[in-house]
Amino acid sequence: MSPRRSYDQYCSAARALDAVGDRWTLLIVRELLAGPRRYTDLHADLPGVSTDVLASRLKDMERDGLATRRRLPPPAAAYVYELSGRGRALLPVLQALGEWGAPLLAERRPTDAVRAHWFALPLMRSLAGLGDGVIHVRLDEGEFHVRLGSVDGPVYGEGPAPEEPDARLTLDTEACSLLGRGDLTLPEAVRGGRITVTGEGPLAKALREA
Repeated sequence: MSPRRSYDQYCSAARALDAVGDRWTLLIVRELLAGPRRYTDLHADLPGVSTDVLASRLKDMERDGLATRRRLPPPAAAYVYELSGRGRALLPVLQALGEWGAPLLAERRPTDAVRAHWFALPLMRSLAGLGDGVIHVRLDEGEFHVRLGSVDGPVYGEGPAPEEPDARLTLDTEACSLLGRGDLTLPEAVRGGRITVTGEGPLAKALREA
């Protein structure tokens, strides 16, 4: 394990950057907010990271108490990484960072990789205040689900949720990007037909009446 690098400053921001300021660390947190992930899954959803760097960052995160590694019971018998409470506490940090960086997504570059679930955290900002529950989201790029009000567990996940969602949203990737950047509001998207809402529960009703 590489020695810990430090800014050697008695400052909370500097100490935080000691732990999460290295390249890829916060993006690993983004992936693990979806719940336990295998190393191979993390590597697949972090295009551009080398295997050596990913392994090093995960070891650093274990050392700093941000993540843990455990073996799944048979028949899986695979190792997964998951966030600790300290790691999950980085959710508002990522939300704020994503909001700050949203204007930079005005143009998608030809070299940009994309995964459907990368839209989960920005979309959750638009859905805040509607109530707790599970929402299934279908984009051009794929499907994911978000868990509004989740405290201890995953806040989103790739693909459909294992349980029946409280509401289903269908929208195109452009509309999702506009919502994330704040260039389109949720009520505008629903009223303008940019978002199709299905479901009969309170959360689906709140979405239709947003």
